[in-house]
Amino acid sequence: MREFIVDTDTASDDAVALIMALRWPDVEVLAITTVSGNIEVANAARNALITAELCGSDVPVYVGSDRPLRAEPHHAHFFHGSDGLGDRGYPEPQRSPEDAHAVDALIATIRDHPGVTLVTLGPLTNIATALCREPDIATHVSSCVIMGGAACTVGNITPAAEYNLWVDPDASNIVFSSGLPIVMVGWELCRGEANLDDDEMDAVRAIGTELAGFAIDCNVAAIQSNREWLGDPGLGLPDPVAMAVALDPQRIVRRASRHHVEIEHTSELTRGMSVVDQLGVRNLEANATVVWEIDVRRFKEMLRQSLS
Repeated sequence: MREFIVDTDTASDDAVALIMALRWPDVEVLAITTVSGNIEVANAARNALITAELCGSDVPVYVGSDRPLRAEPHHAHFFHGSDGLGDRGYPEPQRSPEDAHAVDALIATIRDHPGVTLVTLGPLTNIATALCREPDIATHVSSCVIMGGAACTVGNITPAAEYNLWVDPDASNIVFSSGLPIVMVGWELCRGEANLDDDEMDAVRAIGTELAGFAIDCNVAAIQSNREWLGDPGLGLPDPVAMAVALDPQRIVRRASRHHVEIEHTSELTRGMSVVDQLGVRNLEANATVVWEIDVRRFKEMLRQSLS
């Protein structure tokens, strides 16, 4: 079994990504750690517990950082609803989060499980804090798949930046400078053909499982925002795309390459921008694998498999 840790600001697409990880046959999710981002951190933990319970999982959930390192908190209620799950009135989870702080849990779990895969679906505050306390944990992680950034393309929260890296640019800068074996999965990979259109969403509902219905229903606010605000055709799923890369990189990733990536953390104009030195003009050592293209058909197959 491969071992994963998932760090998340659990809103609607995060929940679908968690389902994929929790139901993947050769993966054990050791811990879910939550961070402030799409929604407040306590609500992110609640949503992670709701999702885990739907999957029949008792994976421990830890509450982490309630604000960025230096910046003011910014949430995405406008996109995911006030509760992060489309305001559908889901009942409270039966379990509570663990007593330990997410940063402590990250450090301990990484140390106890060398070779673990770390998947980040939200702002990088928890990860940066853990690395500042114990920098050497970067060497114990086999792969750090980051849903974040926009590789040489437009952002989704500003013209320059993707939301997760923009929320806490200081943390993002620390993580990308840490020596972690980063795989950057930008938000652009969920757009266009990778969206689920109406027929595909109907096909997911037709699977008939509770998980399949939840995956579409909890994203109702995101579907509307994705169409009206971002101009995409249906449901974009950036976090499940990143999770698919973590779960099956050999089949999902069509094109990727190594580059030096820096995160802008001092300018308001380009705050959170993922600056990818695609041509190597700065002659700096590569610190990230940048995914440029995925197998969309395989991604959608994985999604259906997880919800069946």
